[in-house]
Amino acid sequence: MKVNPNEIELLISAVKPEQYPETGLSEVGLSGRSNVGKSTFINSMIGRKNMARTSQRPGKTQTLNFYNIDNQLVFVDVPGYGYAKVSKSQREAFGKMIERYISQRESLKLVIQLVDLRHNPTEDDIIMYNYLKYYEIPTLIVATKEDKIAKGKVQKHLAKIQQKLEMEAEDEIISYSSIKKDKQQKIWNMIESYL
Repeated sequence: MKVNPNEIELLISAVKPEQYPETGLSEVGLSGRSNVGKSTFINSMIGRKNMARTSQRPGKTQTLNFYNIDNQLVFVDVPGYGYAKVSKSQREAFGKMIERYISQRESLKLVIQLVDLRHNPTEDDIIMYNYLKYYEIPTLIVATKEDKIAKGKVQKHLAKIQQKLEMEAEDEIISYSSIKKDKQQKIWNMIESYL
């Protein structure tokens, strides 16, 4: 899959299903805990610096952000989970919004769940993965911040993530560095195989 960065737009930041855009395109959700680098991943994959707003403050994304990617697919940036500084009622509202989207959206073909390669998956990462499996959503695990790990230790870290998540055989995992971007095309090819 080849993407033209000039043909990318934020369609809408939605909270309710009636706000979701009807594009006729397949959607790829992006989930992960707060500050795992979802916005940085999106910007890196589409070759834009500031399309998805990045923040030093975890929990910045509070809506479902729909990005039309070159009229080929739609990336949906889902609010980060596991951020303690939002109120309990906000966390519950995010949870309901995410559940409605994941459980009811027919155009959702894949969720890319981002985890930090440097650490074991959190309890929230495990819950989210199990949640996706409950709804039978194909899942690609992208382990971010690969550049922070010695090259010889990457496979060991990936194996540990697979084991902790108890990944299903059909789900794939890949490490990624938004600085090196050397696996960008491989990830696009993986995405394309689900559409």
